[in-house]
Amino acid sequence: MNKKLAAALSGGAVLVVAATGCSSGGDKGPDPKLVSWAKTVCDAVPAQSTKIKSANASIAAIATDSNLPPKSAQQTYVEAFQDLADGYKTLANALDTAGAPPGVDGGAKLQQDASKNLAGLSTSYAELKKKVDGLDTKDQGKFAKGLKEVAIQTKEVGKQGDNGTQALKRLEQGDVKEAMAEQPSCKVAASAAGQPTGQLTGQATGQATTG
Repeated sequence: MNKKLAAALSGGAVLVVAATGCSSGGDKGPDPKLVSWAKTVCDAVPAQSTKIKSANASIAAIATDSNLPPKSAQQTYVEAFQDLADGYKTLANALDTAGAPPGVDGGAKLQQDASKNLAGLSTSYAELKKKVDGLDTKDQGKFAKGLKEVAIQTKEVGKQGDNGTQALKRLEQGDVKEAMAEQPSCKVAASAAGQPTGQLTGQATGQATTG
């Protein structure tokens, strides 16, 4: 059951890297105001990317351990879900703080849609954390049944993550992408994710490995 839950998690959990678009743009540099906006967003990314990546690693580590005591499995899932909730909430807050990207047509809506999706993911993972926290670890059968229900819910969160990925991709276009490419913090996040420059949005479609 652990493995199934871990697999279900992989859909939206790497969404964070979609916010780190680091491809090079054209010869003309982006508006300095937009560069400043990108810095506000990008500076929040590395720490949260690390947090989300670590949460996935924790889940992957127990995915193949069928002998793990329910109490230990519960603690791992609870901590992982909490980290995912915190990571996405911080990224949503970063977008809210930055506001609409300057000089971008429809930028306000693009920013708000992306922020709303990240905040929604945070709420969903917080609910999953609460669900796992309430499972009966004294009864192996009940615990396994509870995890199965959590896995079903997690697949729905994965679909939500796909929507969030699309929202971020719409935001991360043109001058916005070019402005992000100038930010050292985005480059750090790209390196940490193990992705070549300019391919992070594609990675955000759910190609996490969970064991």
